This record gives sequence, structure tokens and C-alpha cells, in this order.
Amino acid sequence: MGAEVLTVKISSVQAVALAFVTYFIGLWIKNRVPVFQKLSLPAAVIGGLPFAFILSGLRVYGILQVDFDNTLSTVALLVFFTTIGMMASLKLIKYGGIALILYLIVSSILGFIQNLLGMSIAGAMGIDPHYGILAGAVSLMGGLGTSAAFGPYFETIYGIQGATTVAITAATFGMVVALVLGGPFGEFLIKHYKIKTPGSQHIDPKTTPNATKNIPESEADNPAAAQLEPHVFDMSILEEEETTDVNGVLKAAGFVFVAVGLGAVLSAYLNTFITLPAYIGAMLVAAVIRNIGDFSGMYRVQGGGLNVVSEVALTVYVTMAINSLKLYELIHLALPLVVILIAQTLLMIVFAWLGYFLLFGKNYDGVMLGVGGIGFAMGATANGLANMQSLAEKYGPSPKAWLIVSLVGAFLIDFVNAIIITWMGTW
Repeated sequence: MGAEVLTVKISSVQAVALAFVTYFIGLWIKNRVPVFQKLSLPAAVIGGLPFAFILSGLRVYGILQVDFDNTLSTVALLVFFTTIGMMASLKLIKYGGIALILYLIVSSILGFIQNLLGMSIAGAMGIDPHYGILAGAVSLMGGLGTSAAFGPYFETIYGIQGATTVAITAATFGMVVALVLGGPFGEFLIKHYKIKTPGSQHIDPKTTPNATKNIPESEADNPAAAQLEPHVFDMSILEEEETTDVNGVLKAAGFVFVAVGLGAVLSAYLNTFITLPAYIGAMLVAAVIRNIGDFSGMYRVQGGGLNVVSEVALTVYVTMAINSLKLYELIHLALPLVVILIAQTLLMIVFAWLGYFLLFGKNYDGVMLGVGGIGFAMGATANGLANMQSLAEKYGPSPKAWLIVSLVGAFLIDFVNAIIITWMGTW
């Protein structure tokens, strides 16, 4: 009888601390390795993915098993998507205009094709087509939250054995691929199509010799580096942003956590009618709070404080998710599931090129919409925004793309996706 595997339990607080450590290690490495900057890989990937590989290797060889308490990761997820809900001002939706509606329609078509592709391959390889849905829009367009919600649903309603495990494993695969693929794909589009970026609109030192006289060398070489790091919510497109201070952050956090609490009640009620991710209720409540304030003038939600809350939650959630990835589960994927996931990856690359970039114009907004689409259509909106942020740090922000991807990827698509999954599950 072999020796028992040493098990180490990481508490929720320790998991958050570890997330910050791996994130800043990734940031440190990225700043010193030019190829990572060229590929625009997120710091969370650079620091967290090798850590997850090491833990998975130790687990496979029976040396060490690390169990993470991801309770606070769930809280970070709820907080992040609640801030997305508070972005759903009718003013902003109006600003998104036809492009936002078209992006939602195109993304819904992608979810349908993901299911159709998965079901076709599953059926051709002799397994239940429902596995194709689980490795389609449930895990990819839906992400971990939708996987956790619909896995038990498929097990109960359709008797699909191991549905939750398959969905979460596929979502894990999708998250890794989305994070690794997004930045380089955006870099390819910018270089191949010679896309004009916000950074390229700065003063040209060749035509204005003294323009960079007092600019640090790093910023002169990379004009976009002189820009402020883009916010998840670039609200300056509509009005002047509030100064960020302690009171502003506390006010924003107060609105967010009230929405999270009330949203839990609403989610419990909605789930009696349709299966939705846990954060939907909080997002709806947040949207109501936001618009009441906008139209009544009694209070103001928008501001720098909300940006801080959102960005911290985004960093914590994404890094914690990567740190705790059970990559060893991918080793045990059945051949049909491997084939489905490879096909889904190829579909995503083609669709991001044809369905997002070319359709929305061969411009910087189109690049960002494609990169963001890869993120939320193969894992989570947070992944897409992380990839977009990495590109924006180098080339400059794209406020309209940030708005559209945030609203569609984290809010509107979840409702449509739930309907598509439920409908195609009856086929």
C-alpha cells in the first residue's frame, strides 16, 4: 500500500494572499521579459499558470495535494460582476448603440454554434450529445459560474453522468486557452493589418525632436506607456470622473455589497423559474440601483471609487482562479472531449477574426472586441477584460470596446445563453 499523499489546506485568506503574491511575481517577470510584453500576456497568467502547473504535477505524482478554500474568490466574482451591473446605465447603453446590440446578436450566434459543434462531434464519436453542450456554451460562453449551475441541472434532468465535472474541466481548459490566446491574437491583428492605435496618435519624436526631451526613456520608446492604466469602467466617455479617495471607495463598496446581499434573494427567486449563475441577481439589483440614482439625482454611483473596487475584485478573482486550476484533470479527459475542445478553440479563432474583428471594422475597437470576445466566449468576462487591459497598457484604451464587452460579456449574454442552453438541451 503506497504512502498517503500529503494534503495542505489553503484557507480563504491565505488563498487571497497567495493570489497577490503570484500576481506581483507575474508583473515583475513581465516587466523583465520582452517576449511577454510583446505577447501582452496578463500578469495573472505569467505568475499563476506556472504555479498551477507545479501543483498539478505534485498532485499527479502523489507528492502533494493542495486544497484551496475559494470562498473569497466567489465573493470577488460576485463583487466584480456587481460592479459590471452598476455600469448598466441607460446612458451608457445608449452610448453603445447599434454596435452593442449587434455584438450581443453575434455572440449569441457563437453560443449556438458552440453547442451545435459540440453536439455534432459528440454524436459522431458515440457519446451523448449533451456532453457537447457541456463542452460548448455551458462551459465556454458560460464559464465556471454557468458550469457550476448547469452541471447539476444536466445530471438531474437528463441523467448525464459526471456532467458537472465535464463542464468545469472544459471551462478550466477554456480559461487557460482564452488567457494565453487573447493577447497574442490581438498583437497579430494589430501588426498584420497595421491597425492605428491610440498610442500611435501621440507626438512623433522624429518630426518633433524636442517633444521627448523631458520624457523618460521608457515612455519615449513606448508612447502608450505614458497613459494611465485603463479602468474596467472608463466612465469619462460621458462625464468627468470623480476624484478617487477613501470616502469614494467606501461609498462604491457600500452600494456594491448592498446589491450583492439583495441580489442573493433575487437569484434564489429567479432560480425557481430558470437556472442562472449566482451573480445574475446581484447584477440586476446593481443596475436598478445605478439607474435610480441616475434619473432621480438622489445619489451618484459612478466614479473612481467604483473603478477601484472593480479592478481589485477582477485581479483577485482571476489570479485566484488560475492559482487553483486543477490542470491534472485535463489529463483524464476522454478523447471525444479533447477533440471537442480543440475544435472549439479553432472555432473561436476563426470567429474572433471573422465574426468580431472584420464585422466590426478593421480598427482598434474591432481588435479589442475580438480579444474580449475570446475571453468571455471561452472562459469568463474577467479573462477577456484582463486580456484587453494588457493590450491597452501597451497601445492605449478603447472605451467603447470596454463598455460593449463588459455589458454583453458579463451581463446580457448570460440571459440569452441560459435560454440557448435550456432550449438545445431538449433536442
